[in-house]
Amino acid sequence: MLRKITTAVIVWSVVLGLGRLAPPADAAMLDPALSAEAVRSNLFEAQLSMLVDKESARRSVADARLAYLAGLSGSISAGDPALDVRIRSALEAAATSVEEGEPAALAAARARVWTGLLHASYKMVMRALSQGDGLAARTWLRLREFRPPTRLSLPSTDATVAVEEFLNGKTSPSRAQDRVRRDLYDAYQERLRVALHELKQADDKGFLRRRAEYAALAQGYFDLLADAYQEQRGESGREEAERAFADLLDAALGPNAIADPLSRVEQALAGFRAAPLTEEEQARRAAQLQRFLSLVPVEYARGVRNGQVTKDFEIFEAIAFADGAMAAFADLQPGLESRDPMTTAEIAQLLSALEEQLHAAARGIVSDPDDIASVAGRIEGLVADVIPEEWLSQTEAGDFDLIATLLDQMVQAAENGEYERAESARLEAYAILETGPEARLVAFAPHIVPTLENLFWHGVGDHRGLAALIEEKAPPSDIDATRARLIDELAAAQDALRAGGSPVAVATNAAVIVFREGLEAVLILASLLAGLKRSEYRHLRRPLWLGAGASLLATGLTWAVMREALSSLARYGERLEAIVSLTAVGVLLLITNWFFHKSYWTDWLARFHAKKRTLLVGGVGQWLGMATLGFTSMYREGFETVLFLQALVFDAGAGIVLGGVGIGMLAVVLVGVMVFVFQTKLPAKKMLIVTGIMIGSVLMTMVGKTVHSFQLVGWMPTNPIRSVELPYWTGLWFGLYGTWEGILLQFGAALFVIGSYFLAESLQKRRLHLPAADRS
Repeated sequence: MLRKITTAVIVWSVVLGLGRLAPPADAAMLDPALSAEAVRSNLFEAQLSMLVDKESARRSVADARLAYLAGLSGSISAGDPALDVRIRSALEAAATSVEEGEPAALAAARARVWTGLLHASYKMVMRALSQGDGLAARTWLRLREFRPPTRLSLPSTDATVAVEEFLNGKTSPSRAQDRVRRDLYDAYQERLRVALHELKQADDKGFLRRRAEYAALAQGYFDLLADAYQEQRGESGREEAERAFADLLDAALGPNAIADPLSRVEQALAGFRAAPLTEEEQARRAAQLQRFLSLVPVEYARGVRNGQVTKDFEIFEAIAFADGAMAAFADLQPGLESRDPMTTAEIAQLLSALEEQLHAAARGIVSDPDDIASVAGRIEGLVADVIPEEWLSQTEAGDFDLIATLLDQMVQAAENGEYERAESARLEAYAILETGPEARLVAFAPHIVPTLENLFWHGVGDHRGLAALIEEKAPPSDIDATRARLIDELAAAQDALRAGGSPVAVATNAAVIVFREGLEAVLILASLLAGLKRSEYRHLRRPLWLGAGASLLATGLTWAVMREALSSLARYGERLEAIVSLTAVGVLLLITNWFFHKSYWTDWLARFHAKKRTLLVGGVGQWLGMATLGFTSMYREGFETVLFLQALVFDAGAGIVLGGVGIGMLAVVLVGVMVFVFQTKLPAKKMLIVTGIMIGSVLMTMVGKTVHSFQLVGWMPTNPIRSVELPYWTGLWFGLYGTWEGILLQFGAALFVIGSYFLAESLQKRRLHLPAADRS
């Protein structure tokens, strides 16, 4: 009945002028998801009735065609005429199948129509974003499929979030398109994998209609990904893959075996991933794969005793973890196949064998727990051999995901009255927290640890602990309330581990850096201008000023170019932050060292004055030479400033850093006015020393933050100082975290700067005691 009502609504919308065959561009557009569902449900109704009531099946196919023409065809044909033709052709094939009484052909036609609609929706979303039409993108995005969820994963909504952020002006069209593309490609490639898996199952069981349907689905999902495939494998590779999928569908529709074309399809897909994972995603999947594998034999052993299944839910938990491991491996498989195809194939075979053993146990055919542990251990060993070391860097993201999933399972078990199972899930979640993220939380956010511990056990404030609630078999609503509070605290823990510096501290550091470099630039420029006061040289002051002004523009351009370059590398996440921070610390160590050398500013100014004297006596090209001198003397300071500021941007974002830049620039302008307008003589040397000391404090903070970044990505060990609990604000403001590595390296940096100062002083005194002829 609902199907008929839906179709009628769409048809009457056309009659009344609310729907149009021309591409709608405003809010009056019919909901594509509603129209597509009308098409889909009518075709499904035809599939059900064709063998018992051919006339009813004919009407259902006609209704499906009418729903498509009324609600979708006009927009799709305007955006991609070829897709419209393909969908119409599939609808005609559906009508022909009904007339000829071919249920397998109708199943294939249904699949072709549905994947064609998904393909059209993807194209329309991307087209709308490129045209700046966020509302149309939002409307068309409702017509989509998600990555099949498991008990250990939830569907991704990143495409939806990207479109909403675009509508709210928080992201650009190109970045929104990239996120939509990645999310949908990921979903449809997983759908393709599942379709091929189901195709094998249907073929083994002799289900011809399902065999044809899944072969057509696989072909349709590949069509969606074909552009990405061509980018990676070329046009000839795409054509070969398309032939393999076409041959697979032909075989599935007929009586022939599908083994050969299916093998060709699998070979074509080997090593292909439409939306390659970022390094962070690879590390996350690798962590999930290892964690899930390690839990499979644990759960299985808890559920089996003396060759009998004693706890069904433990077997189901083992199956869930094996499914999670398989899903994580499937995401990593294309990249692994390009590295070591033989080992990757062996891992895939062992995972399939492991799943078969677990499902057999659920049916009463019980394997020995030692055999399960042996297979899982063999897989773990192969995974460790084939996965790159950088993917295995410590990452808490996968642990937090699993903790949240286990807590959800805990509540579900309580709702089913299975409190023993709920306690098992709680203990597993707590064990993962204790063996994974807790060590870093002790170092970087110790104030959160007691709250997490208490919520797992005894409770905090109005929320009783999970252990106590489960022991008392409390109502599931009470358990869920504590779970919700714990999830909030876990999110806060993740934020604390990723947190940058305090916004005020970051802005202050940015202002100090800008003021220090700007003060030096003012000193250099004032010194150069002081030598151009004689009337015959006054005309050269103008090019010097112009060169200095040009350096400001060049500095702004350098900032923009560097931000764009780093944004394009944003997929490297915290690794990029660690590298940029390390570079900034290295340069800042040298600059801080120079600040305390008496020869720093005198030798530097002497070099500029030497260049100026050369230009003054040269006679030719004086104007251009002075402009160049003004530019180079200022741009050096600007370039250093831009470099330092990039590390701060990772901490708190560009907006806060630019706020600090504005404050620093205001101070520099005030000093410049005093020097150039009021001719005030400033204690330049003392000001340089004071700001040098301030830069030293910035250096200490940056060293602490850099060590923190290296520890987060697993490039440096984390050894918490458990005897001392530093307040959380010391990390936000001063980069002081309770780890031996951070404290010792900050202390070492301070010793380097102070030691270089005393060394410079010693060398300076020794130089003064040398005869004048021996001084250099």
